[in-house]
Parts: sequence; C-alpha cells; structure tokens
Amino acid sequence: MTSTLLVTGCAGFIGFHLAKRLLKEGHPVVGLDNLNAYYEVALKEARLNILQEYGNFAFVKASLEERQLMEDFFKEYRFNKIMHMAAQPGVRYSLENPHAYIDSNVVGFLNLLEGCRHSGVEHLIFASSSSVYGANTQKPFSAHQNVDHPVSLYAATKKSNELMAHTYSHLYGIPSTGLRFFTVYGPWGRPDMSPFIFTRSILSGEPLQVFNYGDMKRDFTYIDDVVEGVVSLMDLIPEPDPEWDSAYPDPGTSFAPYRIYNIGNHQPEDLMCFIEILEHELGKKAEKEFLPMQPGDVKETFADISGLQREVGFRPSTSLEQGVKKFVEWYRDYYGV
Repeated sequence: MTSTLLVTGCAGFIGFHLAKRLLKEGHPVVGLDNLNAYYEVALKEARLNILQEYGNFAFVKASLEERQLMEDFFKEYRFNKIMHMAAQPGVRYSLENPHAYIDSNVVGFLNLLEGCRHSGVEHLIFASSSSVYGANTQKPFSAHQNVDHPVSLYAATKKSNELMAHTYSHLYGIPSTGLRFFTVYGPWGRPDMSPFIFTRSILSGEPLQVFNYGDMKRDFTYIDDVVEGVVSLMDLIPEPDPEWDSAYPDPGTSFAPYRIYNIGNHQPEDLMCFIEILEHELGKKAEKEFLPMQPGDVKETFADISGLQREVGFRPSTSLEQGVKKFVEWYRDYYGV
C-alpha cells in the first residue's frame, strides 16, 4: 500500500487530531505509533479506534528507534509529506528516565530522517517545542532568537531535532519545517499536562500542586488552532532564503530549505487565572498546595507568531475560556463524571 501522508504519533494528542483532520479532508493517511505506556494506553487506543473508522487510514505499530523496522517501513511505503508528531514528551519525566528521550527523540528522529533521505519526501514537518527557549527571558519568544540554553533534557532533544533536520536539509535537500508548539490543550489531551492533572485532582478532591507558588504564565494554545497552523503549512515547501547572511546567521531560516515557526496563542495567561476558569467550568473550588519551581521548568512562555501570520495568515481563534469549556465537556463525557 502507498499513501501520500504519514503522521507519526497518530495515537498521541496532537498526532490524533492532525490525522483526523487530514482524513476528514480525504487524504490517504498512514499513521505510525508504538502505543507506549508513558500514559494510559487505553486513551491512545480510544483515539486510534476513531481514526480506524476512516477507510483512507492505515495504521502501523512501530517504534521509531527500531532501525531495521524503519528501514523496511520506508521501503514499503512512499510519502509525499511527513508530519512527525511522535516523541517521548514531558519535561519532568526526562529527569527520571533520560534514556527514553535519547532513544525516541534522537535515535528515532535520525531513523526518520534517513527514511526521508532515501525516499524523496517532498516536505518534512516536525514537532519541536517551546521548551527549547530554556533560560531565555526575552519576550515574546521568537524563532529568530538563539536557543542554546535548554533547562531540561527534553528541551535539549527537541533542539537536537532542529539541528539534525537542518543538517539533512542542507546535505540532502530535504525541505523541512520545525514547529515549536506552546502548551497545547483541549479534548483528548495528555494526562501528564496541567489541564488534565488539575481537572482530575479537583474532581477527586485532591490538592493541586501549584509550582513556583502560582507565579507562572503559559501561552495556552487550543488544539484546533494548532492543527490549523500545521495544515496551513503543508503546501508551503521551504526554499533556501536568499537573504540569509552567514555573518549574521538567523536561526529561524537558512541557506537550506529549512524554516522554524512558533505555533502559540500569542497571549500568556496566569496559571492562577487558568485554575479559576477550570474551577468555574467544573463547578468546584480546588484545594491548592503551593510549591517551589520544579527543576527543568520555566516561569513564562510567550510565542511570537508573526512568522506564521505573515506566511499563512495564522490567527488563533479559541479563547482560554472557550478551550477549557470544551476540554471539560470532553473529560466529563469520556470518563463519565
């Protein structure tokens, strides 16, 4: 079987929503995922069951770090475009299990790049992360800033992905677009992220662990806005930037067919404000345990999205109130609470 589009991490949060959107639009999609147990596998399987209702979807269970398996995979399938959303996610877990991040995010990404190299892929779009900004405090975060001071191994692996993709873009002419996602949330979200954790804690009467004593801001970005941004870039194939200057190298563009963009809401929200909105939607006040900053975490994220606005007219349209409401509705329905 051949297919035009590959979505890796198709049973994950962003990959699922992206694959579903592409399937609805009629694209033949191959989804790849290893269904690992980093968080509840039943949630991943439930997402996958929805995708498998589409006749234009084929699923392959595989781990990117399995070199021979990936070589065989790219011999069997040919893709015009690849949307690489698979990764070992999570800042805090990277302190506990660092090898998982090197295996999946570095070795696995290398195997994907090799597949692109040998199969003539027209466009590789890959997920990076706002975490690459690390110790940088210049706001808003811009793709044209250097990001050389990560504060977690997860962030370091995402920065590595950007460097690896650029190298392959230069050496083998693979058009590559890296997307730095900012705190994506919404229905079918990840259980290791704050909307899920806080909702579960509030409903069960457990105290919320509020880090940095609540003095934090996040550029919460609703999943539908993220998917809109990714889809809008599919046909925007990067080309070498004729204005790129090696004496003043711009990290967001290149002499190679390579680009980096932020996908965020461009509107940081106070963590305590987010909790208040969640309490309102749940109809229940949270008990809070205020704690110091977690290792590897940052105080604030704030996306400069001018690049996407300029290139594809990207405009996030979902307010935090609307997004939290939709997430809570999904959560209550899915878990029957």
